[in-house]
Amino acid sequence: MYIFIDESGTHKDIDHSTFVLVYVAVNDYQTLERKVQALEARLRRGAFHWKDTVWKVKKEFMEEALSFDFRIKIAVFRNPINTGAALELALTHMIVERDITEIFIDGKKPKKYARVLKKSLRDKGIRVSKLRTVNDEQFAGIRLADMAAGLSRSYFDNKNLNKITPYFERLQKKTIIIIEQ
Repeated sequence: MYIFIDESGTHKDIDHSTFVLVYVAVNDYQTLERKVQALEARLRRGAFHWKDTVWKVKKEFMEEALSFDFRIKIAVFRNPINTGAALELALTHMIVERDITEIFIDGKKPKKYARVLKKSLRDKGIRVSKLRTVNDEQFAGIRLADMAAGLSRSYFDNKNLNKITPYFERLQKKTIIIIEQ
């Protein structure tokens, strides 16, 4: 199992921040990667990134991406937050599976950051040999997590609910848990 983690809104002083964990079964990841890349190629916009994408493209991306085979967990925090502490709290409460191959976190972070997270998971009895911080263009799973994080934050911030709600309701069908702090 691969886990892709992205956050949205952690830079803000108001509203909400979200951390989204997208879980993908090991044997399905290659298929998911190809599907996301094919979708991005059809949209002709390059790698999908929520904040840099106009609504029309977000809508087209979500229409198809929400039919892909994945599950998510969402942690929602009211801003302002300490992002390191919030991510550590989210990971220790949300990652309970034992068959994890790798965890990918969006954004290049210092090695110390990864070591602190690994220690937190080890203290909980979860062995993760490979926890990596990566660029969102490297992995389609990160871009899928970015879509879910942006959509979730927009929903919890009550932004454009008439547009967002139908897609968030579809996302909720893939959601295992939502934690609000």
